[in-house]
Amino acid sequence: MAINFRKTVFKGVAAKLDQCPNDQLPEIVMSGRSNVGKSSLINALAGQSKLARVSNTPGKTRMVIYFEVDERFYLTDLPGYGYAKVSKEVKAGFSELVDQYLSAGRPIVMVMHLMDIRHKPSAHDMQMISWLSSSGTPWRIVLTKSDKLSRQQINKQVQELRKVPGMKEASQPLLFSALNRQGLTEVRETIAEVFDDIPVEND
Repeated sequence: MAINFRKTVFKGVAAKLDQCPNDQLPEIVMSGRSNVGKSSLINALAGQSKLARVSNTPGKTRMVIYFEVDERFYLTDLPGYGYAKVSKEVKAGFSELVDQYLSAGRPIVMVMHLMDIRHKPSAHDMQMISWLSSSGTPWRIVLTKSDKLSRQQINKQVQELRKVPGMKEASQPLLFSALNRQGLTEVRETIAEVFDDIPVEND
């Protein structure tokens, strides 16, 4: 049976590991820099415009956020990193929570790491790619805001990304645009493959 992404609901937040759900539902984890577009991707996947609030102040959300999809798994939104206007202590808190989360034995079945296709990978991006490439957890890179570049520019950026340690053997990055919905079907199908569910219910 296909996954009905429209049956996505907000389930709660956690500021500490002991506040995380313990029902052992599988998790598709989304990570990435603040303002990279995680909320926009979640909204697009769910076909809802306001499910995940898209804040005008990136970095404001400092907790793990859970969305339950079709009563079958969680979309888990990790705190964003790299927002310049928060203190070093707060940044360290983001990093600590993310590090703890990824190493806590959670039922993570895939990590989708989002990166803005217009920019080079940050130090945090490279650290995450290094961890993912050695973790044994299935993962994909999602390059957001793909509508901002031409096809030639996209190809150049993807080629540069391939040079990052850990990326050489990785699957082809997924392209996504919240503006024109480019790549939405591919992202849904990538998630569905984890659960051996193809096709998915697209709009």
